[in-house]
Amino acid sequence: MAYRSGSHTLFHHRYHIVWAPKYRYKVLIGDVRIRVREIIRQVCDELGVNIVSGALSRDHVHLFVEIPPHISVSKFVQRAKGRSSHRIQQEFEHIRKRYWGQRFWARGYFSTTSGNITDDVITAYLERHTTPHNQASAARSEPTGIRR
Repeated sequence: MAYRSGSHTLFHHRYHIVWAPKYRYKVLIGDVRIRVREIIRQVCDELGVNIVSGALSRDHVHLFVEIPPHISVSKFVQRAKGRSSHRIQQEFEHIRKRYWGQRFWARGYFSTTSGNITDDVITAYLERHTTPHNQASAARSEPTGIRR
């Protein structure tokens, strides 16, 4: 476990964050997917957020990030979702027509710290999530490894 440092802090704050497009439409494909990835990376670089791992599915975004203590999780998610929504709708007309209410992302997000479950479990979950697998087992699988 490596600690990061600020001017007066030493920290290891890791979060697993998930959010989805409005109506959970499967629109994160092709050029839209690539552009969303680029925008999220730009926001992370600007805020000093380190992306440990991540995955873009067709209908949601998974990020495992290390956020400095002076930035709240909600401020990071607000910036990432806001900027990506604005730019995606500017650059892709088919998205702008589909989401005519100027909101690309659904309200809210899921967040958990890696202290509740280990970093290895989150990383393994994200790796499994990016490889093709059985749809039925994916619906029942949880990031904690426990199936319902």
